[in-house]
Amino acid sequence: MSTPATQTTPRRQPLAFAPSPRSTLGVEWELALIDRDSLDLRQCAAEVLAGVGDDPHVHGEMMLNTVELVSGARTTVGQCMEDLAMAFDRVLPVTDPLRVDLGSAGTHPFADPLVQKVTDAERYARLVDRTRLWGHQMLIFGTHVHVGVEDRAKVLPILRALLTRTAHLQCLSASSPFWAGEDTGYADNRAMMFQQLPTAGAPEQFEAWEELEAYTGDLIHTGVIEEFSEIRWDVRPSPRLGTIEVRACDAATNLTELAGIAALTQCLVEDFSRRLDEGRPLETLPDWYVAENKWRSARYGMEASLIINAAGEEEPVAATVERMLVDLAPVAEDLGCATELNGVRSTLEAGASYQRQIAATGAAGGMKEAAVRLLLAEARAGRPLRPTEVLASASRP
Repeated sequence: MSTPATQTTPRRQPLAFAPSPRSTLGVEWELALIDRDSLDLRQCAAEVLAGVGDDPHVHGEMMLNTVELVSGARTTVGQCMEDLAMAFDRVLPVTDPLRVDLGSAGTHPFADPLVQKVTDAERYARLVDRTRLWGHQMLIFGTHVHVGVEDRAKVLPILRALLTRTAHLQCLSASSPFWAGEDTGYADNRAMMFQQLPTAGAPEQFEAWEELEAYTGDLIHTGVIEEFSEIRWDVRPSPRLGTIEVRACDAATNLTELAGIAALTQCLVEDFSRRLDEGRPLETLPDWYVAENKWRSARYGMEASLIINAAGEEEPVAATVERMLVDLAPVAEDLGCATELNGVRSTLEAGASYQRQIAATGAAGGMKEAAVRLLLAEARAGRPLRPTEVLASASRP
């Protein structure tokens, strides 16, 4: 009986890393299309996109209840936010006549995931066919931040270092406590849903670019993916753009917190890059600590204590974030995002979105519609709001 030949040479998929100016960035913000009367989701993305026309800052997404606003490749967070704010305003004249509003969070508080429709595109059809029930339930919305890296040799060390702080970004952005009308007990239920997909979740920690190419080649050879972008890690290289992309965050509910997440991500990447330039080692975490931090962030959000180093030391997330804001302040000044980075304090003061949504629902006797009203109000205001203010305004004749 013959046996298969031993594979001695990895099937490497060449991944050319595009030139990209250091610490430039781009931001992607997924927004829900929400019916103004029922506060449920509307499956009208095709109509909205047709009305907006050809716009590089307004894209479709996997679900027909979603549009994605995308900044250009910019040098500052402020420039990215200007792109997104203008794109938001360009969509409103199309959605207003439809009685549709724009809002976002990691999940919609009460929409039924099993009745949502998928955009008619081959890549989405292939994903849903492969993943079946889990693929049909990807009723989730995220924030993605790309940061330019000027040297491919830096990409994987920076990626590994980011995994020591990705959970903190996840806690700050956590905005998905509800699922199909149920209180999940999680701050970030989106993270738990998304990791069900093949190749999603925490990334592999490779030492060499050739290992990433071999991994990609094996996945393509065995039919797991057709091309690199189908690797949906929480943090991943984007070879085509010459960036590191952080994808671990729930969709922000407002521009202030979106800017804060983008600034903190940009500053972390730049800080790690400077340390490499100085020949300083970057902190890393074992895979099992990364996985535990991801779960703690999803479950407890801002109330979590996270593992902060390879020695297994733990610290409340808010304390680590406060220290990060102080340590990264000089970097933020250099990058021109000091104001936006300081906006992270608005989350520390007001509570993360999941906390605000739970408070709004509690004040409304458990009605999840109150959380949706809060999301819509924050999207319009561009900042986190106190739930009691929103509910009081909604109750006025």
